[in-house]
Amino acid sequence: MNKKPVETIMGIVVLAVAAFFAYFAYNVSDLQVVKGYTVTAKFLKVGGLTVGSDVRINGIKVGTVIAQNLDPNDYTAEIKMSLASNIGLPVDSQAAIVGDGLVGDKFIKIEPGNSKTMLKDGDIIKNTKDFKTLEDMVGEIIFMVTDDGSKNN
Repeated sequence: MNKKPVETIMGIVVLAVAAFFAYFAYNVSDLQVVKGYTVTAKFLKVGGLTVGSDVRINGIKVGTVIAQNLDPNDYTAEIKMSLASNIGLPVDSQAAIVGDGLVGDKFIKIEPGNSKTMLKDGDIIKNTKDFKTLEDMVGEIIFMVTDDGSKNN
């Protein structure tokens, strides 16, 4: 088997170009974990939120979900997230799990509060809203439509 050196060199060039495109796509696609300080939030339902999901404020990615655990005392889901160090969040901020459309990925939406005191590394966001499934929303609509306002005792 007498291989030509040109084929070997072209193979190396193709692999180098593929590696460059993979590196470029990874950097452009915003898949990296945001490094900064960590905060925790507790939810009753996470609805498909996964490690690596975005944390957003007004639609802009400011953090990443880095861990999910079940609290053995009250069986709530503890979500640990890493937030960019240049983003200061007031302690009365609200964290909600929402979806990107009906079948889109889940992410944590943070609505900043008005407090002058800011969250620090390791703090807990106490004001949270659980994920609402489609079934929950349909149930609420049916209840609103069928409730006539009278109480039958």
